[in-house]
Amino acid sequence: VQLVESGGGPVQSGGSLRLSCVASGETYCVGWFRQAPGKEREEIATIDPDGTRYADSVKGRFTISRDNAKNTVYLQMNSLKSEDTAVYYCARVFSTSAADYWGQGTQVTVS
Repeated sequence: VQLVESGGGPVQSGGSLRLSCVASGETYCVGWFRQAPGKEREEIATIDPDGTRYADSVKGRFTISRDNAKNTVYLQMNSLKSEDTAVYYCARVFSTSAADYWGQGTQVTVS
């Protein structure tokens, strides 16, 4: 299993970004996590054949989606706030908030 993120970068408050995660191998459930400086890693969105789930901190602003033909999971982030600044990771999720394969991470900086 390999996961490779892309799409991070600097963005102004109120702006949008779309992160991509190319996932190879068996990835029934894929999640997006983030870790801000000095804070614990936080699961923010997951997707599997049963549906999608979001953390309260991003609900209504972020959308996770999947294109199986491209083996890619997306995270569309709208109405970004400074507190969304973090390194964002995609991962294969095998249980609630538990993941076993991780991407390298992509930095998102909102100013």
